Amino acid sequence: MDKYSYKNLAFWRKAHEFVLLVYKLTNSFPNDEKFGLTSQLRRAAVSIAANIAEGYRRIGDKDKIKFFNYSQTSIDECSYYLLLAKDLQFSDSKILNQSEEKLGDVSKLLNAYVRTIKNKTTF
Repeated sequence: MDKYSYKNLAFWRKAHEFVLLVYKLTNSFPNDEKFGLTSQLRRAAVSIAANIAEGYRRIGDKDKIKFFNYSQTSIDECSYYLLLAKDLQFSDSKILNQSEEKLGDVSKLLNAYVRTIKNKTTF
């Protein structure tokens, strides 16, 4: 594996783990949500990891931060979808709680990384 790969980033690995949890979680959603909440949550979860991967390869810090911000907005979107799934009692609370914790980990690590970039850069 390339030593300069997004796959080496702890927050990308956590984001990927979150995507895997979301797929497991949404398997228990009602069938009539296949094109509703299931699709929306999966799309937003994948977007977190995908934008981290894309942003990591960007040359300029401003571009990197833009893609990492896309990930941050998808984190917020997923946070709402998990709340909705919990309120609708679509899944076991254990896996919902695991998903929320993993999402929180991604958010904290990503925010710290963005702060590091901003602190070394003057726009």
